[in-house]
This record gives sequence, structure tokens and C-alpha cells, in this order.
Amino acid sequence: MNIYDIAKKAGVSIATVSRVLNNSARVSEATRQRVLEAVEEEDYKPNVFARGLMLNTMKTVGLMCQDASDPYMGAAINYLEAGLRGRDYEMLLCCTGPDPEDKQRRLSQLLARKVDAVILIGSSFVEKTEEENRYLYQAAQQVPILFLNGILNGENIYGCMSDDYKAVKHAVSYALGTGCRSPLFLYRADTMSAGRKKAGFISAIEDAGIPFSERMCCLSGRNAREAAECLKALRQNHGVFDLVMAADDELAVGAVKYALETGIRIPEDISIIGYNNSYLAQCCTPELTSVDNHLRDMCGSVVDMLMKIFEKEEIPHTTVIPGELIMRGTTGR
Repeated sequence: MNIYDIAKKAGVSIATVSRVLNNSARVSEATRQRVLEAVEEEDYKPNVFARGLMLNTMKTVGLMCQDASDPYMGAAINYLEAGLRGRDYEMLLCCTGPDPEDKQRRLSQLLARKVDAVILIGSSFVEKTEEENRYLYQAAQQVPILFLNGILNGENIYGCMSDDYKAVKHAVSYALGTGCRSPLFLYRADTMSAGRKKAGFISAIEDAGIPFSERMCCLSGRNAREAAECLKALRQNHGVFDLVMAADDELAVGAVKYALETGIRIPEDISIIGYNNSYLAQCCTPELTSVDNHLRDMCGSVVDMLMKIFEKEEIPHTTVIPGELIMRGTTGR
């Protein structure tokens, strides 16, 4: 059964069936009912791709992330999918991994599927040079590009981001106020977000009168276990530290493992602060003090921005959402 059969059964033209299916006002009520009855009787379902081309929208948004198994990425995918589904949009997910060529290839695949926009989860999609970001600028000539917790200045490119700088500065300042004097910043990659967090860390310790040294910033391994081993080696080579400000909760859990395995008391001897306030923060013992970057709100903001773009409304290219320090058992009071 196709649109030609529906037109024949209803005794109308193919164009009239198309108008009814697209809810056009240019059809009489009697004709509309005749077509709808034929559609119902034959249980006709229009070809989604063909209808999308006709309406110039596939009602589909592409999502790209590096690794969907990451707690932060997984939660973001969940919130974004729910928000898009609530606006009658479907989602196509691509997990790219860290390789720039794979990112470009996966974006090209999404564009080939005629998605209406692309959302990039995480600042890791923002590269350091204009040339490396050229494929994003080119994609933005076709569809809107939106970053979740990142931004790239360009036409038809938008972003919603957590205020990582202020959130980390506040968290570290709080911990220093409880007596910590040997702080350490623990991160896993040189992303835009990690750079903002590092800057907040440096600002907080300098305000406290503590001279900054690059040894206070530790580029750790890929997971909690590797982070724990990294901290053990750091302690052996450079001495003790009494505060770990981690760029994400998984690395902070690694710091908790490090302390428990080396007999260091939490929070008496060391304070540990995570970031993202993910489920990991409440799974470890003691429960983890963490910065809540309000991921659900960021995802909702991205979906709202996208709908306004589709409606041709003017919106700011960047929206910033403040973080909040959630106190638990890994910091003193």
C-alpha cells in the first residue's frame, strides 16, 4: 500500500493526500475525512524518509559523544533523548572515540542521513586550531551545531556550558578554608572544560596565598584504578598532598581508593572533591563531595535552544549555567 493506492481509494489526487498528511489547510473537511478514512482502513504509514524530504525536516537530531559508557555522557544522552522525544524528535547517536578523523567521519554520516541538527556532548569536540575545527564550521553551513558544555565561535554554532571556572574556584576555596594547604588538581585530558577547571583551581590557591606549581596538576589515567596508582606514584616522588580536586567523579573515586589503600584518613588527612555529582558520588565510601554542574538543566537548555532555532527565533550563542558544591563525607566542614 502506497500513497497512490490511498489516492485511488479516496477518489482524490496524490497532491490532496499529501496535503492531508501534512495537515494543510488547503483541503475541505469532507475531503480530509475521506482521505483519513482510507488511511485508517488500509493502515497506511507514510515512508518517513520521503515525508521528511517533502517537509524539509526529518524530525531527527544527531547526537555525538566520545564514549556512551562514561557516566556523564550516558546521563547526558538520557536527558537529551527524553527532551527531544518530548518535542516529537527522534535521535541518532554516534559514539566517536577520541580520534579526530573518526569524529569527522561520524559527523559526515549523520549529515548524510539528513538530520535537522547535531548536538556534540562535551568540550572534547573543540580542537585547538581553526584548521582542526574546519569540519565543524562546514557542517554548520548545513545544519545547526550545538555543544553541550562547550563552545566554538562560528555562524550557526551554539553552546550551553557549566561555569566550570567559578565552580572549581569556589570548591577549592572552601576546602582551603577548612585548613588544606597542599592542593592537587587531577584531570584526564586537555579539553576545554579541563582547562577552565584548572584555571579555577589556580585562581583559588593564588587567592589563598599558595604559590602555584605545575606539579600541583596531575594528568591521570583513564579510570579510577589508574588514578589511584597515579596518586601513589606522585606521593612517592613529590610528597604528601591534603586536597584533591578532581575534574570528574570517577577520578575522585580513584583518589578515595588511593587514600584507603595507603592508610590516609578521609577527611582528616585529605579532602577529596569530585565534579558532575554523578551516581558515583553516592556509591563510594565515604560518599563524595562533588560539584553539581546541573547536567539535566544544561540538556534541557540545549533542547530549548534547538527548538527556538527551528522556529527562527534569536538566541544567544552561549548560555552559562552555574555549578553547586554538594557536601558529603570526603571534605571537612
